[in-house]
Amino acid sequence: MSQIAKLFKSRFSTIKAIALSSLLMIILLVANLAIAPAWSESVHWGYDGAESPENWGKLSDKFRLCELGTAQSPINIKNLSIGSPANIQFDYRPSPLEIVNNGHSIQVNYAEGSSITLEGKKYALLQFHFHSPSEHQINDQNAPMELHLVHRLISEGDEPNSSNQLAVIGVMLEQGKANPLVAELWKNIPAIGATKKVNIRKINAMKLLPASKSYFSYDGSLTTPPCSEGVKWQVFTQTLTISPEQIATFTRLYPNDARPVQRLNERMVELHL
Repeated sequence: MSQIAKLFKSRFSTIKAIALSSLLMIILLVANLAIAPAWSESVHWGYDGAESPENWGKLSDKFRLCELGTAQSPINIKNLSIGSPANIQFDYRPSPLEIVNNGHSIQVNYAEGSSITLEGKKYALLQFHFHSPSEHQINDQNAPMELHLVHRLISEGDEPNSSNQLAVIGVMLEQGKANPLVAELWKNIPAIGATKKVNIRKINAMKLLPASKSYFSYDGSLTTPPCSEGVKWQVFTQTLTISPEQIATFTRLYPNDARPVQRLNERMVELHL
């Protein structure tokens, strides 16, 4: 090979290496730009100070419904209409324990396979979590705590559904006898921001439901940002008890993680017996 050919080959290899290096830098830059908005758009919210519920709608454009929505939750449940007979079918199965201390509440993520059927529609159980005091009021009264079981629509009759429509079941928690499942959960609460998985321990959310399945229903929203509307709410009429010690364990972490009640705005609240 001539000296000129060797020189050309050497320079070509150098140019090729530089080009590949530049291409890699461009790919990494594009990847970082794609990731950056997710981080930059994260918004902190809470229950006091500048991040309190009355300010949620001002913290982000994505939270505007918290301020402007007309079908918001929670509500003061009173002035009822009598609805159809109570008919929620529960198919809750045991799930490995996965508990999250997310900085707003204690949340338990539920394994796939558990569901409810409501008005002919099937909703999968996604997770349940707790609030103190109760977010809903019944005849102007709060309970010490409230449990929310969150479900997502998966089918309407025989037809599958991929929408994000939610149905939430609320259970008022009164002071009284200790709940064994809550005791198990409280023993496994991780540090704030952490998740703890206990695969050898299975739980069943059926143990968090009262004996009577009568309930109040209304159309509302998420009670946390972004306050999305279109949520089907069912709040049981019968309470469940937890001990004073169990209440204290939660309130030491979250003394107030309840959104105040919102205007009803002519919505109908029905009682299903």
